[in-house]
Formats: sequence, C-alpha cells, structure tokens
Amino acid sequence: MRAPPRPPLDGLKKRLDRHRREGARLPRDGFIRETYALPRTDAREKAREWFDRWPKQAYWTAIESWCERPEDVIEFTMRRLPTAD
Repeated sequence: MRAPPRPPLDGLKKRLDRHRREGARLPRDGFIRETYALPRTDAREKAREWFDRWPKQAYWTAIESWCERPEDVIEFTMRRLPTAD
C-alpha cells in the first residue's frame, strides 16, 4: 500500500509569512512600544518626555531595554499602556 502524496505547502507558506509580518509589528501584551537611537542627552530628554506625558503610575511607562552604541548614541525602547484605565 502506498502513502498518500504530500499536500502542496504554498498556502501554508503564505499564511506563515503573513502571520510573521503582522505578529512582528504587534506584540500581544497590550503595550505600545517605540524604539529610538539618539545621542545621550537627547535620549534623556526623550525619556523624560515620555514619563511627563504618560506617568508611570497610570500608564506603566518604562524603559524596556537600552544599549550604548558607538559615538555616545543610546538605543532604547520605551513602553506604555495605551490608556490609563
């Protein structure tokens, strides 16, 4: 007895590609994120803007990650909730 032929994988590949494109943009934890790469002083100002505009207590605003790049550039990701409910 022969095994049945394998189904074509084109549809599955398209679905996976679409899911990866859409899933990479929208994490499913409800937070809004923005990533910046700025000189050190500008990075501090941008973080202060976020904390002033969206207070930590209400929006759970946080610096999610950061790293130092060459020439005193700081790359960082800010995170907050969309509403203060």
